[in-house]
Amino acid sequence: MKKSPKGWLRWGFLLPALVLGLAISWVPEARAEQKTSLAILPFLIERGGDPGRGAACPFCKGVYRKGEILPGSQNTLTLLLYQKVETMGTFKVVPLEKMEEVFSKRDKRFFEERPIPSSIQLGKELNVGFILAGFLFRFEERIGSSLGVERPASVGFDVHLFRLRDEKMVWQGKFDETQRPLSENLLKIGSFFRRKAQWLTAEELASVGMDEMLRRLPGPMELEEGR
Repeated sequence: MKKSPKGWLRWGFLLPALVLGLAISWVPEARAEQKTSLAILPFLIERGGDPGRGAACPFCKGVYRKGEILPGSQNTLTLLLYQKVETMGTFKVVPLEKMEEVFSKRDKRFFEERPIPSSIQLGKELNVGFILAGFLFRFEERIGSSLGVERPASVGFDVHLFRLRDEKMVWQGKFDETQRPLSENLLKIGSFFRRKAQWLTAEELASVGMDEMLRRLPGPMELEEGR
């Protein structure tokens, strides 16, 4: 039985539409696969120097005031960083569970004593384009409430991004702050309101600082092409 001209005409419209629909549905997956791959190391704790005095970052030699580090605060920072980088949507990030599994099998002393070669080696083993690693120097919780404190929260940490193809550090971010009342520095009124115009916990202060830091992170294309 022959198909009527109308039947062939109908298929002539449907087939291109079907092909186009399949192509469109494939585009997001293709774009996802083209994202630059990134591994995020768990935060390391800088153990040198005396509390309350300056300590140099093993990655970049930047100086920070060391202080109290609450137990588990490096895990809090690591989770914050993962969530924020994934929300940006510009990198294909190695899952946190996989990274923790791989990292748990390594001797952390090698990363604390020789952080750059250890981080680069791990990144190459994971076959990623970039690896992001950071050190924590201070994570002091506030004493008081959001309305008033005896001691404000104080946080100090940095992160460093390495490009694996040439083992080069291509970006670094730093946050080193003890929260102050607006009356002590009127020039920072914008920062005061970004901090909710109240006394923050150490985690809240770290989160706000990390947001400000990551806004200065270049895009993957710029990081790939940079020297």
